[in-house]
Amino acid sequence: MPDLDTIVNLCKRRGFVFPSSEIYGGFGGFWDYGPLGAELKRNIKDAWWRATVQERDDVVGLDASIVMSPRIWEASGHVATFTDPLVDCRQCKRRSRTDELKDAKCPYCGGVVGEARNFNLMFKTFIGPVEEEAAVAYLRPETAQAIFANFKNVLNASRRKLPFGIAQIGKAFRNEITPGKFIFRDREFDQMELEYFVKPAESRAAHEQWVQARIDWYVRYGIRRENLSLFHQPKEELAHYSDATTDILYKFPFGDEELEGIANRTDFDLTEHAKHSGEELTYFDDETNERYVPHVIEPSAGVDRSLLAFLLDAYDEEPDKDGTRVVLRLHPTLAPVKVAVLPLSKKDTLTPLARSIACALRKQWSVQYDETQAIGRRYRRQDEIGTPLCVTVDFDSLEDKRVTVRDRDSMTQERVPIADLVPILREKLGAL
Repeated sequence: MPDLDTIVNLCKRRGFVFPSSEIYGGFGGFWDYGPLGAELKRNIKDAWWRATVQERDDVVGLDASIVMSPRIWEASGHVATFTDPLVDCRQCKRRSRTDELKDAKCPYCGGVVGEARNFNLMFKTFIGPVEEEAAVAYLRPETAQAIFANFKNVLNASRRKLPFGIAQIGKAFRNEITPGKFIFRDREFDQMELEYFVKPAESRAAHEQWVQARIDWYVRYGIRRENLSLFHQPKEELAHYSDATTDILYKFPFGDEELEGIANRTDFDLTEHAKHSGEELTYFDDETNERYVPHVIEPSAGVDRSLLAFLLDAYDEEPDKDGTRVVLRLHPTLAPVKVAVLPLSKKDTLTPLARSIACALRKQWSVQYDETQAIGRRYRRQDEIGTPLCVTVDFDSLEDKRVTVRDRDSMTQERVPIADLVPILREKLGAL
């Protein structure tokens, strides 16, 4: 596995991730996704949505607003408890979370730190023209609470029976004390969250099922199983809403860290929102003729952390005649560019055919057209960004109406008819 600096450099150089506001010196904890990063991020979201919503008949989607009534965050406990303990170093003046201290000393300089104090991680904003206490609102620190607040709406509109889930992908914001490790810990990030409502007696079995389903998803899209492990949080470390939480850990260069958490949130959220709102948030079970508050299983993943893990796992270096070939062995579904079209020469006798092929393929996939430098260097550029297939148009193509398809991983080449190119590429790329 590469070190983190190698991935950071690749991301900056090839246009996956840029520091936000870089021309002004950057802005800590915020990142901008470049042309390739935007595609990769979108593909990860689409793959999650496909597996979590579209491939199932018991999950529906939601897209809720980022700013909601502050009463939601009071009911959920975020206003009172969504805090990290913070300490200031008396020597270098830098701030740290208490879990980052080394032998109770500053992790940066080894200096003595002051007393810990709680720091609320929510970003505060104001609604309306006057900045006063009555106008306070928050940027959501998670997408989950909007799902709970819309439980009754979705239940009535979709006429679902238990068990069923509500899924959402969206922005979340946390005023992290010490963001870092590239895009691992950000202040603005994307979440992929599912709230899966079940009968109380079935919550433990459903929790185990979702843990396995989420591991299977990462493996399905290219993460090696040996780089994943499970951590079952001990009772004393569980969040106030959780009966059980299992973290999926990934073997990052800086250690085994949380990639995703799957929590059994019991009936805490629906009960609290019912209490604070005055609305009844229950489910009537036709089978048992009972009305009760469902329990909830929550798989919660970060798009940004997932993207970092997929990049780390896909990165490979292998020796070749020109030195070292860098390859991102991304799953074709996730790859930002699916196909590159490369004319052997920039001569205008060849480029019209190559451009027409690229134009036709763009109706199916994301395609790059590249006619600069030697063909070997162009292959290497595509390998480095994870493009699964390259289509080379040469001068024989003008006569025999065939092109060469090159595979990223095996580097094998196959001569195929232009007329059959789309179905051949579709078969090689698999169902996207």
